[in-house]
Parts: sequence; C-alpha cells; structure tokens
Amino acid sequence: MPASSLITAVRQQDYSASVWLRRRDKLEHSQQKCIVIFALVCCFAVLVALIFSAVDIWGEDEDGITEENCSKNCRPAPSLRTIQRQRAVLVENIPDDISFLDNATSHLPLSAGLFSLLDRAIRVVEIVSPLWLLNSSDYESSFQPAARQGKALLARLQGLKARGIQLKISSGIINSTELDTLAKYNADIHYVNMTALTKGHLLSSFWVVDRRHIYIGSGSMDWRSLATRKELGVLVYNCSCLALDLHKVFSLYWGLQYKDFIPSFWSKRLFALFNRDEPLELSLNSTKAQAYVSSSPDVFIPKDRSSDLEAISRVIQEARHFIYISIIDYLPLLSSNARRYWSRIDGLIREALILRKVRVRLLISCWERTHPLTFNFIWSLRSLCMEQANCSLEAKFFSPRVQRDGTLQGVNHNRFMVTERAIYLGNLDWVGNEFAFNAGVGLVISQPEGVEEKNSTVVEQLRAAFERDWFSRYTRSLQANKIPVCNKHQINRLVPVKASHLDNGPVPIRTGHHDNAPAPMRNNHKDDRQRPVKTRHHDDRLSQVSTTNGLVPIMENYQERGRDKINHLDNRQVQIKDNHHDNPMDPPSQSAESSGSREIYNGSL
Repeated sequence: MPASSLITAVRQQDYSASVWLRRRDKLEHSQQKCIVIFALVCCFAVLVALIFSAVDIWGEDEDGITEENCSKNCRPAPSLRTIQRQRAVLVENIPDDISFLDNATSHLPLSAGLFSLLDRAIRVVEIVSPLWLLNSSDYESSFQPAARQGKALLARLQGLKARGIQLKISSGIINSTELDTLAKYNADIHYVNMTALTKGHLLSSFWVVDRRHIYIGSGSMDWRSLATRKELGVLVYNCSCLALDLHKVFSLYWGLQYKDFIPSFWSKRLFALFNRDEPLELSLNSTKAQAYVSSSPDVFIPKDRSSDLEAISRVIQEARHFIYISIIDYLPLLSSNARRYWSRIDGLIREALILRKVRVRLLISCWERTHPLTFNFIWSLRSLCMEQANCSLEAKFFSPRVQRDGTLQGVNHNRFMVTERAIYLGNLDWVGNEFAFNAGVGLVISQPEGVEEKNSTVVEQLRAAFERDWFSRYTRSLQANKIPVCNKHQINRLVPVKASHLDNGPVPIRTGHHDNAPAPMRNNHKDDRQRPVKTRHHDDRLSQVSTTNGLVPIMENYQERGRDKINHLDNRQVQIKDNHHDNPMDPPSQSAESSGSREIYNGSL
C-alpha cells in the first residue's frame, strides 16, 4: 500500500476518533444537564406538594358543581308546596311556654326546616355544630315534649346510611355519645383541635346539603335548641354558588383534622368565591339580592374571604335609617394578658348614632351568664344621645323564665342584625374574645328597599321577627338606676319590694358596692341524668316568691354575684370557669365572660 494511502487512512481514523470523543463529551454534558434539571423539577414538585398538602381537601367535585357552573338563580321547583317555594326561609324555635299575639310574625319551625334539608339530600350532608346532644333524658322528655325532636333528628341522621347518603361532620368535640352513634352508621367525622390551633372553640353552626342547600343559624345539634331555647336561622334552597362557598369553609375545618398548627398557605380550593367587595348577585325569593359568607377568626381566613368583623362593619356602615341587633351577649372587651377595651363594633355603633343619626335598638339576653359590665357599656352608649337631637339608642333585655326545678327556659339565643336593606346572621356573640379565638360563620344578605309585596324579602321578614320580640312582654327596658337581675340562681337573700316596680322595668338593686368581681362561674357536676341538679341557693323560698305577694328576689351587689357558683341541669356538660376564650395563663378574674362557647362535653378539647 502506498505511503500516502496509509497516511490518509490514519488521518481519517484520528478524525473519526476526535469526532467520537467530542460527541461523547457533549452527550455526557447533556446527561448531566438532564440530571440537574430533573433534580430541580423533583425538588420543585416536592415543594409544591408540601405547600398544597398543608390542608387536605375532601372530594374531587364528584357532584359536578364548580365555580363555573353553579347556580346563581335560586328558582323554586314547581312541585314544591307554597311554604317551600321561597328560596330563603327563616326558621325559628319558639319554646312552648313563649307565646306571642295571634297575628304576630311566625316562621317555619327549626326542626321542620332541618328535616326538609334531609328530605332533599341525594349525595352528601355536611354538618358543623358546636354541640352534639340530641338525646334528652327520660326526665327531660317527660316535662318537655318538644325534647323528642332531638331524638327524631338523630334517627333521621342515622337513616342516611340506608339511603346511600354520606354524612360528614366536622366537630371540635371528641367525647359525644351522639357522634359515636353516628360513626356506627358510617358517618365520617373529623375532629378539629381548636385548643391547639387558637386556644378557642369551634362555634360554627351550619349545614351544607349536596352543595345546593344550606342552613346557618344559632341552633346547634342540641335537643334544647329544638325545645327550650329561642333560636333563629335561615335556610337557602337551590343556591349552589352560595352553598359551594360555604362548603369551602367546611373543607377548611375538614382538612384541619390531626393538625396542631395553622398552615402558612391555604389551598387555592379554599379561596372564597364572594366577599363584601364582590358579593354574589342572585335572585332570592323572586327579588334581586346580594349575599356572601364570612368567617372567624382571622387565622382561619384564606384569600378573598371576608371576616365576620368586616361583614358586621359593612352592614353597620351602610345603614342609613335603623340598626336592630338581637344578641346573647354584648361586651366590648378583649382579654389576653390583660383586659382591654375592644372597640371594633362599639365604635361603629357610636359613629352611626352621632355622625349619621341612625336609630339603634339593642335586644340582649338577660340570663345567668350576663356579665355585669354589659349594663355599664349599654349605659355608655345611651349617654351619647343625651342632649343630642335625632339621636336614638334603645336597649332592652329578653328575660327567660325560671322553672320550678331551677332551670332557665326560653333563653334568647338569636345572633343577628337587620337594617333597612341588609341582614347579618352569625354564630358568635359580640364579645371581643369570641371573634379573636373562636371559629364561627356568618351570612350577609342585602336586598333593595321598597318592595311592594309585604314581607317578601328576608330583610323584611327578619325585621318583623325583631319587632315582634322587641314589643313582647318578655323584654324589659334598661332604666336609670335600675339594673336587671338576670339570674335568680345568684340570689343570696330576699328583699321585699313593692310589686309596682315590676311595671316600670327591672327591679332596682343596690349599687353602693360596685367592684371588679369576676362574673358568675359554674361548677362541674356529676353524671346523674335521672333528676335535675338544683343550686345551693334554690330552696323552698324561691317557690314562695311571686309578684302577687309583692316579693321579688334582688341582689345586694356585683360582688355577691361574682362569688356565686352555679350548677346546671345538663350533667353531661361541664362549664368552663370565666371566659374560656382567654389565654390559659390568664387568671380567671381577668376574663370577660361570654355565653356562646362555655358549654362543652366532658373530655372535649
């Protein structure tokens, strides 16, 4: 072979070798890049998974209702009865011994409204309630026939299994016989450790049925809410957009099971659909309306959700003629390390009175846990209108009756506000600690004024219900130098008083020894369901007290009230001393007592 040919062949081999080496280097470099990119992608995927797994969301919208296709037009089905054709229906529980005039406003009973939701259920029923005590004792049922409604409701919930309907419950209560019973009937129950999350309690009370129908109100899954307590709520039928938004609140509670921390990031699926700035535009009872759902506390609020305080503020600020408020407790105090004034709502009422000349009426429950400072704050509001033209603040207290066994019946548990164009209906008392630590839900509905058909709107219906209570014989006005005695359990002695005082409002009490004594506190009691527990102050003298003989019980001073300790009829519940919303490190004497969340079961968080 010629030398030139050999040289050419060698060169070609060298060239091929160099090309191969370069290609191999490029391939190895590309492989390294791919490995790095793949590792980065995996890290990013893990990070995203960790973020969005902070809250587990139940379901995959298997019912097909989404934000894009939900119904904003709440039309009635033509086959429904007249009472059910209204898409928003107020429901009430009026105890048997509370009677109004024959022509007074009346609404669908709460038990009938809840049964109607169960009748409509097809796939799933979601319930959040602060209490689960539907089974009354034989003794309780014997003197309260309406107590059987609780057992009937429990039986209906158990019957969902046979109909192939899933029952989902989110609860802050662990030890409950009713929940244990429902779990045996395939109810799926998630427990929320509110003590670890906010040092508060789960006080939300609402239903979501098939993401189409909802209930929000003061009544809980307690036989007393269906029998002996005065409750009020609202049912909204076939409004899937509103139901879907409330379902997102349920999903938030649902995903917090087994968690002892609040996620830093909420899933996008929990973001609110509507809020106070962008409410849902819908047709409600054949009338144009706007609605949205609010919630508390602030640490439980994902993106776009309005808080209860924001909802209350907007309703008060938009009022031009009147603001009617019916609430269990009104106490603008916040107690954490030290008690301090909480001005969020109190300040808005003052602005409405002075700056806009809005007429304000406050209807507050007068019962065994009414804090003495409540009267001071109400008098402070009333004093604003002294020597002021067109300034009107009226306050009345709704007084329950004391039964022969010493228990209270007919306590007004309503929690709502109504103006000339909007309503707010919520789950929390208007006490600072309630909004700061407890979980609650509210509903705002606004409708135009001047609708020709009387009581056709929810606003008009709720206004009529308030005025019925306001002018009833169960209310007493707050008068000068006369402070109501809200709890006959707290009587230390009897003082003869002329019966004529009863015609003029609350009985006067001595006020020369006011101090900062704590509010009344309760004792735990033993497990005895056969007979009622009577307080140590409830003796034969009380049965002899009547207005006909001119004697009524009154109290010496607030200090005596603070020292009293009360036993309660319901022995399955324990009462938290002072206000359980407070920081556990606070001394009891620094706690502002409220009503909504003091009743929890033995062993609850």
